[in-house]
Amino acid sequence: MDIKVLGTGCAKCKTTVALIEEIAKEKGVSISLSKVEELRQIAGFGVMSTPGVVLDGKVVHAGGVPSRSKVEQWLTA
Repeated sequence: MDIKVLGTGCAKCKTTVALIEEIAKEKGVSISLSKVEELRQIAGFGVMSTPGVVLDGKVVHAGGVPSRSKVEQWLTA
């Protein structure tokens, strides 16, 4: 599972990365997690408010830290 967190490195972006890592570890799910901080690349995904989350090439969230239950749904789907 390839996950990208889109954001310029703000506190909410860092929280999102930490949350995804924590839940993946708890659930025993193998993920490839990367951060995209370049504004052009972020805009290329059509995300205008960060943090954004891209799951296997598809934008699944934008504009704030996702809820724990939402992240759990992504990782167990």
